[in-house]
Amino acid sequence: MKIKQGFILHRIGDDYIIMQDGSSNVDFSKVISLNQTSAMLWQEIENKEFDTDSVTEALTSRYDVDNESARRDAQKFIDSLDREGIIE
Repeated sequence: MKIKQGFILHRIGDDYIIMQDGSSNVDFSKVISLNQTSAMLWQEIENKEFDTDSVTEALTSRYDVDNESARRDAQKFIDSLDREGIIE
């Protein structure tokens, strides 16, 4: 799977948001807020194919977390992107 074209991560101060690029009339109810870990994962998967294994690897290589917990968190992250219609 991959992130659909046109979705961009923006950093505003200490906050991270995802917005669809090029929208002149932004629907702010569709702006997605990310925490620092989710923003790091976004940057890891941006512009390339990914799956649960690659997101899990990104978590375990960066944080002191066991593989089972990382896999669970990776799946939650992917599921949330899917619910928002951001991945294909």
